[in-house]
Amino acid sequence: MALYSVRKARECWSLIRALHKGPAAAPAPQKDSVERVFSGIQPTGIPHLGNYLGAIESWVKLQEEYDTVLYSIVDLHSITVPQDPSVLQQSTLDMTAVLLACGINPEKSILFQQSQVSEHTQLSWILTCMVRLPRLQHLHQWKAKAARQKHDGTVGLLTYPVLQAADILCYKSTHVPVGEDQVQHMELVQDLARSFNQKYGEFFPLPKSILTSMKKVKSLRDPSAKMSKSDPDKLATVGITDSPEEIVQKFRKAVTDFTSEVTYEPESRAGVSNMVAIHAAVSGLSVEEVVRSSAGMDTARYKLLVADAVIEKFAPIRSEIEKLKMDKDHLKKVLLVGSAKAKELAYPVFEEVKKLVGIL
Repeated sequence: MALYSVRKARECWSLIRALHKGPAAAPAPQKDSVERVFSGIQPTGIPHLGNYLGAIESWVKLQEEYDTVLYSIVDLHSITVPQDPSVLQQSTLDMTAVLLACGINPEKSILFQQSQVSEHTQLSWILTCMVRLPRLQHLHQWKAKAARQKHDGTVGLLTYPVLQAADILCYKSTHVPVGEDQVQHMELVQDLARSFNQKYGEFFPLPKSILTSMKKVKSLRDPSAKMSKSDPDKLATVGITDSPEEIVQKFRKAVTDFTSEVTYEPESRAGVSNMVAIHAAVSGLSVEEVVRSSAGMDTARYKLLVADAVIEKFAPIRSEIEKLKMDKDHLKKVLLVGSAKAKELAYPVFEEVKKLVGIL
């Protein structure tokens, strides 16, 4: 009995040491010449038309263009605002299904869950200790969100851009696809990489922004604002999984103007121009081709034409999402395998960071 107890104790200590050390055979740090793309998406609600055209569609193309591509479902970012735990878990799986259905291929890219790779938060703390408070307080998104939440804005909301920087830098990412509203955060990422390199020697590459060619998709109800998941007007936003009937209704109610002709003049005719931009993006045609093919058509008929084009674009994606959501085990396995691959890349980078900083 005593021998059995000793043997079990040894096994437990072996396991503890293995967990403490991380992966037993972590690969050597990657060469700086490797081009590596990183991007993330929060698992808060089904992506809308703007998310698809502004980010996800370009993510699919990037899989063919770069050596290593990582796409993270950034669940830690999502809890900067209150979340229902069971809803968040389901939303993470739903987002996995959406990305797979849209064309993200785990054989060509690494799709993973942010919280399963602890190096993100560990590096975030080191970077947090290098950034001054006013730098974060001056970020536009903090000002906007803090104004809306008044005194309810959390420290997590203030510092999430630093976690965003850690997401990118813990893989020594060289390129990051971003929208126009993320340019300021990318400047922070570059500044933090530069500061770390100046203090500890050249280590992190300065990641470059990949700006998507598609400009912001505007709200269907207010073409002066971008399309948003949080818009209280349900007719303003087209979700990827909306039914054909819902899509038709939303486009029929879309705000245009009192001129019937279809033209592309973003400054003077924002509503109609939004319709044209969406039509061009989902059909693969140029803006000029779309306008030319719509000559003689009034805007009421044209809005229904755009709705049909969106329905046609999303029909196979919507069908695939529903099929994937039926197999939760498969979705969990995709995230588990992807997270293991991501950790293989992040672990050696963070081990080097620890040595540079002086952490045993």
